Amino acid sequence: MHVQEWLETVPAVAVYALVGVVIGLESLGIPLPGEIILVSSALLASQHGDIDPVVLGASATAGAIIGDSIGYAIGRKGGRPLLAWLGNKFPKHFSEGHIAAAERSFEKWGMWAVFFGRFVALLRIFAGPLAGVLRMPYWKFAIANVLGGILWAGGTTAVIYYVGIVAESWLKRFSWLGLVAAVLVGVTSMLVLKRKAKKAQPVPAAQ
Repeated sequence: MHVQEWLETVPAVAVYALVGVVIGLESLGIPLPGEIILVSSALLASQHGDIDPVVLGASATAGAIIGDSIGYAIGRKGGRPLLAWLGNKFPKHFSEGHIAAAERSFEKWGMWAVFFGRFVALLRIFAGPLAGVLRMPYWKFAIANVLGGILWAGGTTAVIYYVGIVAESWLKRFSWLGLVAAVLVGVTSMLVLKRKAKKAQPVPAAQ
C-alpha cells in the first residue's frame, strides 16, 4: 500500500506521533524514510481537514531536534567504535566511504554541516552521531540542530501543504486539461517506444 493511502487509515494523533517518531529515529542515526513520511503526511493534511499542518510541522520539528540531540549524546559516548558497529549493521549507509565523506563535510563546514545536513538524506542520518564522535562543542551543535530542524521540518511541511492545496484546486478547475495531457503523454510515449522497437529490430541478412 502507498504511504499516503496507509496514512489515511489511521487517526490524526497517530499521524503526528508517527511523523515525530520516524523523523526522530532517523535523526538519531537509524536509516528510516523520514522525509517520505513527512511529505506524504503534509500532502494528506492539504487534502483532509482532520490533520492540522501546524501540529504536524511541530511534531516533525520536535522529532528532528530531539532525535539529533540523542544521536549527538550517543556519538559522544560511543566514539569511533560506534561508527564501526553501525558500519557492520548498516553497511549501505555507514560504509567507510560514506563516513569519510561526512567527516570531510564536518571538517570543512563545522556547525553548518549539521544545519545543511538536514536537507541531505545521508547527512541527516550522520549529523547527530558524527557531531558527537568528533566532539563538536554542544552549543554549536544545539544552535545548528534547532535552526536546521525548524527550517527543514517546518519548512517542508509548509511548502508541501500549500503546494498540495494549490495543486488540488488547479486539478479540480482544469480536470479535463489533465485528462487531455495524460492522453497525449500516453500516445506520444507509445509512438516513441514503437519507433525505438522498430529501430532495434535486426536487419535481415542479404541473400
